[in-house]
Amino acid sequence: MYLGIDLGTSAVKIVLVDDSQRVVASRSRSLTVSSKHPGHSEQDPAQWIEATFATLDALKTDHARELAAVAGIGLSGQMHGATLLDAGLMPLRPCILWNDGRSAAECTELERRWPALRATTGNKAMPGFTAPKLLWVARHEPEIFAATRLVLQPKAYLRLVLTGEAIEDVSDASGSLWLDVARRDWSDEGLAATALSRQQMPRLVEGCAPAARLRSEMAQRWGMTGRPMIAGGAGDNPAGAVGIGAINPGAAFISLGTSGALLVPTDTIAANPERVVHTFCHAVPDRWIQAGAILSAASCLAWIARLLETSEADLLAPLGSRPSAPSPVSFLPYLSGERTPHDDPDVRGMLDGLSHATDRDAIVQGVLEGVAFALADCRDVLAETGLVIAEADVIGGGSRSRFWLSVLANVLNVPMHRFADGETGAAFGAARLGRLAVTGEAIEAVCTAPRRVETFAPDRALAKAYAERLSQWRRLYRPRR
Repeated sequence: MYLGIDLGTSAVKIVLVDDSQRVVASRSRSLTVSSKHPGHSEQDPAQWIEATFATLDALKTDHARELAAVAGIGLSGQMHGATLLDAGLMPLRPCILWNDGRSAAECTELERRWPALRATTGNKAMPGFTAPKLLWVARHEPEIFAATRLVLQPKAYLRLVLTGEAIEDVSDASGSLWLDVARRDWSDEGLAATALSRQQMPRLVEGCAPAARLRSEMAQRWGMTGRPMIAGGAGDNPAGAVGIGAINPGAAFISLGTSGALLVPTDTIAANPERVVHTFCHAVPDRWIQAGAILSAASCLAWIARLLETSEADLLAPLGSRPSAPSPVSFLPYLSGERTPHDDPDVRGMLDGLSHATDRDAIVQGVLEGVAFALADCRDVLAETGLVIAEADVIGGGSRSRFWLSVLANVLNVPMHRFADGETGAAFGAARLGRLAVTGEAIEAVCTAPRRVETFAPDRALAKAYAERLSQWRRLYRPRR
C-alpha cells in the first residue's frame, strides 16, 4: 500500500493506493488563507500539520488494516511558498504563499543583483517565486531574516515534521529561483544574491528517489507495521503529471485547481522567460516541464459562488453540458494579479459587457470563459518555444465540469480529455512517487495514463466564435503599473 499526501492551498488531500494502483480511500481537510493587506497571501504552517495528522487519523479509523500496510509515502504540494525556520526549526512567521504579490520591487532588485538569473533558472523573477520573498523579508522584517536558519517550501516543511530531515525535490526547488534547472542543483550565485547559502537550504533529491523514513512515533500513531519510506515527491503540477502518466515529451495537460496552468513535459529545456513561460524540473529524472501559469482558475468559480451566496454546483447546473455561443459578459480572471503572459501582480479582475438583460448564467459562463481565455494566452506563449498543443488532458477540481471542458475545447480549438478521478491527480501522482522510491520499478511501468472517460471535441463554428471573442477579450487588459 502507498500514501499520496497533497498539501494544497485550500486543502490537504490524501489518497491510499494499493499495489494495483486502485484508490482504496481518500480524505481531505480544508485550509484557510490569510490576507492582512492587499496583495498579501499567507498561511500558518501549523495548519498543514494539523490537517495532515487529522486526515491520517481519520484514515486509521476507517482503513486501519490498509494503513498498517503502507510501505511508501509521496508528498506533493503548493509551490513557491517561503517557510522560514529558526535555529530550533520552528517557523518564524506565517508562510508567504505562491499567490502573494508584495515583492514586485524585489524582483527587479534580484535580477539586477544576478544578471544570469533567467539563463540559470529558466524563469523570470516574479513575486510568486520564493527568492524575491526573502529579499522582501530582509528589507521589511530584518530581525526575522537575521534569525532564519532554514528556508523550506510547504511540503518540505511537512516532510521535516514527518521525518526530522530537511529535504526537497528538484521539481519544487525549481520554483524557488535558486535552482540551476539544467544541473538540477542549487545555484550558489543565486543564493548569494539573496544573502543566503547552501547551509540554509534543504538537501535535494529526485522526486521518485528515497528521501527519508517516517518517524517511528508517527508510524506507531497510525498503526503502521514498519517505517514507510517517504519519496522526494513533487510540486503539485509535476505530481499531477505523474498521476496521469504525463512524463514523456508532448503530453500536454491543463490543471484547473485554485490556480491554473497549461503544462508540457520535455526532454530538453525550452525556456521563454521573457514571455513568462515557467521552466521546472519534472518529478522524474532527465525531464523538464514547460508551463504557462495563471494565478486564478477554479478559485474564480469559488469567488462568484461566494459573491452570489450559493454553491458552485448550483451555478454550473443551469449551464448544461456545452455552450451554444460565447457569453455576452467578458471576465478578466486576474483576482490575484497574473503571471503568464503579463507578470503583473497589481492587475485585478473585471466583468465587462453587463446590462439590464444580464442574468446569472451569463455571468457564470463569462467567468469560466475568462479562465479559458487566460489559458489560451498560455498556449500561445508556449507555441513561441515550438511547443504546439494538439490535445490536452484536464485535471484538478475544475475538470468535474463538463461545460467548462467544452468551453476549453472550443477556446483552445483542440480536444480535451478528462479522467474519472482527475481532481485527485496530484495526490495520486505523489503515491506513485512513493511507490517508486520503495520498489525501484521502471518509471514507465508505474506512471501509466489512466483511462480517459470522456473527450470534448471543438465545434468548428463555436471555435471560430471564441477566436473572435478572444481578440476582443485581450483588449480589456490594461497594466496598472
